[in-house]
Amino acid sequence: QVPLVESGGGLVQAGGSLRLACAASGRTFSNYHIGWFRQAPGKEREFVAAIRRSGDSTYYADSVKGRFTISRDTAKNTVFLQMNSLKPEDTAVYYCAASGTLGSGILLLRSTVYDYWGQGTQVTVSS
Repeated sequence: QVPLVESGGGLVQAGGSLRLACAASGRTFSNYHIGWFRQAPGKEREFVAAIRRSGDSTYYADSVKGRFTISRDTAKNTVFLQMNSLKPEDTAVYYCAASGTLGSGILLLRSTVYDYWGQGTQVTVSS
């Protein structure tokens, strides 16, 4: 088990910034790739960003590329999602997830490769 807890969500005006954190307990956290997904009301969960266990590769959805940055602090067992230039369409519940997949990093765009999920944190961007 890899318990994941998201934090950092909130209400922000368009153009503002938020930093989400995904904290995990346990020494095995560094063995997992971490991804961020989001789900807006009435929509399917979608991929946002992911980082490999080594931290050497990152992946982003086209809709957030250039605005969001994913990073990990292994010593703190935490992955961050820095979100800048937020737009109303970024409003959603944001989830972090952990994957132990041994496959190609491109697989991290798929929610099905993730083994553990957090409870989510609400991000609301007002216009």
